[in-house]
Amino acid sequence: MLSIQRHTEQRQQQALSPRLQRAVWLLQLSSTDFAHEVQSVLGRNPFLEGEEGEGSEPGAAADSERIEPDHAASNADGFGSDGFEGGNGFDGLDGLDGSQIISAPDLPLPDGVDASAAETAEALLDAVSNDSWHGDGLTRLRRAEDGDISALDLMAAELTLAAQLHSQLDLLSLPERDAALARAIVESLDDDGYLRVSLDEIVDLTDMTPPATLQEVKIALCRVQSLEPAGVGARNVAECLTLQLQAVECPEMRALARTIVNEHMESLARHDVAKLARTLHQPQSQIEAVCERIRRLDPRPGWRCGPAQVQYVVPDVIVRKVRGQWAVQLNSAVVPRVRMNRVYAELFQRHRRANDQALADHLKEARWTLRNVEQRFATIVQVAEAIVERQHRFLDHGPMAMRPLGLREIADALGLHESTVSRVTNNKFMMTPMGVFELKYFFSRALTTESGKTCSGTALRSLIKDMIEAESPDAPLSDADIARQLAQQGVRLARRTVTKYRQLLRIDPIERRRGRA
Repeated sequence: MLSIQRHTEQRQQQALSPRLQRAVWLLQLSSTDFAHEVQSVLGRNPFLEGEEGEGSEPGAAADSERIEPDHAASNADGFGSDGFEGGNGFDGLDGLDGSQIISAPDLPLPDGVDASAAETAEALLDAVSNDSWHGDGLTRLRRAEDGDISALDLMAAELTLAAQLHSQLDLLSLPERDAALARAIVESLDDDGYLRVSLDEIVDLTDMTPPATLQEVKIALCRVQSLEPAGVGARNVAECLTLQLQAVECPEMRALARTIVNEHMESLARHDVAKLARTLHQPQSQIEAVCERIRRLDPRPGWRCGPAQVQYVVPDVIVRKVRGQWAVQLNSAVVPRVRMNRVYAELFQRHRRANDQALADHLKEARWTLRNVEQRFATIVQVAEAIVERQHRFLDHGPMAMRPLGLREIADALGLHESTVSRVTNNKFMMTPMGVFELKYFFSRALTTESGKTCSGTALRSLIKDMIEAESPDAPLSDADIARQLAQQGVRLARRTVTKYRQLLRIDPIERRRGRA
C-alpha cells in the first residue's frame, strides 16, 4: 500500500547570478558583437559617454585594420563537400586632374581657319565637355573636399542579378503582358539564381485581367531561362546544370552529360566514375571527361552578379617581433571607447533620494560595464601571451613547428577555468606575420609517434599538404598511401584520419587530382 511521506534534504550547489551569466555571455562574443552591446548600453545609460574623437560606432576598425583571415575559405561547393570549378577593384587616380583628361596637344590650324573662330569652337567644346562630365542626372559626379573628382565616383557600380535580367528583358520586343510575367519571375529569384517558389504561386501573385494562366507563366519562365548568366531561373540543381549544358558543342558529350545530371546525380556527387561507366556502358575515360566537363559548370549562377560577399575580421591582438622577442599588443580598434560621466555620477551621489532607484541601477550598470570591458580585454591579452609563449616556434618556422596545446594547459598557467579559456578563444583573432588566425587554431591534441615524442594535428596537416603538393599528377597519392608514408616516418594514422585532415585542408580526393598539372 502506497504511503505519502515528507522529508527535508539539504544540499549545496553553485548557481550563477544573472549578472555573472551575462558576463559569461559577453566574454564569448566577438569584438564586433561586444562593441554593439556596449553601444546599446551607451545609448540608454546616462552615466556613460563616448570619448571625444571616436567614430560613429565603438570598436569600429579603420580600413587599414580590416584583414581577411588567411586560413578561411568560402565553400561554394555544388555537391556535398566537393564543388564545381565554375565560376574589382580600380587603379588609383591620385593626381589626375581635369586638364589631363580633356586636354589635347597643340596642333597647327589648317589653312583657311580663322584663329578667333578656332578659339570660340574650342571654348564651346570645353563647355560641352565640362557639362557632360559634371552635369546633372545619373552620371553626375560628386566633388571631393579639395575640389577634385572623388575616386569612388569613378568606380563602376555593380548591378544586381535582377537588374541585369531586367536590362536584358528591355532589349526584347515583348508584349506588355508577357514582359510583366517575365519580370515577376525575375523578382522571385533568390541570390543563387534559383526559382524557389512554385509557378502556381506566381500565377496567384500576378494581378492581371484576364488572370494569367499556368501555360503563360511556363512560357515566361523559358524566356527568363534563356537569359544570361546561363542556368538562371532553374528550379533545382539538375535543371540549372542542364540549362548550361546547351553550350557543349559535342552532341554525344552533351547527351551523356544530360543523362548523368538528370538520372545519376548521386554517383556524380560521389565521383563514382566506375559505377557510371558500368551503368551507362561507356568507357571510363569518356565518363571521366564528361564528369570533368560537368564540374566546370556553375551550380549557383546568381553569384556571378552583384558585389562579392567578402567577410572581414578585425584582429583582437597583434603579434610583432620586438628586439628578437615576440610581443603581444591589444588592437585598440576593437576596444569600445566609453567612459564614466563623472559630473553626472557626482551630482547623483550628492543629491540622491530614496525614489531614485532607476538611476541607481543605471549607475551600477555603468560601473559594471566599464569593469567588464577592462577585464575582458585584459583576459584576451593574457591568453594570447600564453599562446605566443608556447607557440613561438610556429611564428618562426611555420605550421610544421606547431606543438600540441590544450585548453587546460593555458587555464592552469593563468589560474583560469578551462571553460573561460574556451570562451576567450571563441571568435577572437590574432594577427601575426604568418597571417590572421583564430585563437582556437593554436590548440590541437597531442599525437604520439613511435619514438615516444608528440606532434600536433596542425603539423600533421601541414605534412600531408606538403606530400600532396609534391606528388606526381599521373600517380597521385591516395589516403591509404599517405597513411603508409606517415607510418614509415614514425607517425601512425588511420586512413580515415588522413581523409579527415585532407578534407580540412580542402584538398580534392585522388580521383579529381589525377592528371592535373
